Amino acid sequence: MAKTGMIERNNKRRRIAARDAEKRSELKAIATDKDLPMEERFAARLKLAQLPRNGSPTRIRNRCEVTGRPRGFYRKLRMSRIALRELGNQGLIPGLVKSSW
Repeated sequence: MAKTGMIERNNKRRRIAARDAEKRSELKAIATDKDLPMEERFAARLKLAQLPRNGSPTRIRNRCEVTGRPRGFYRKLRMSRIALRELGNQGLIPGLVKSSW
C-alpha cells in the first residue's frame, strides 16, 4: 500500500489539472500561434508560467485505484498487476481466468 500522502498529492494534482485545463489550453494556443505578434505570445507564456505547476497534466502519476501502487499499472483497468492478480484469483473481475498450461 502506498503512502496516503502520495495518493492525496496525486489526487490534488488531478483536481488542479481539471480546474485549469481550459485556461491552460487557451494560453498554449495563443503562445504557439505564429500569426500573433511576439509581445502577445510572450505575455501568454508569462501567464502560463504563473499557473500552478501541479496543474500540468504531465505531473499526474497513474496509480492503482485499489492499492495506490505507481508501477505495473494497467490503464484499461486502472489498477496494478498485483491487485489485478489478487482480485482475479478471488473471482471478482468478470471474464478474467487464471491461465494454466
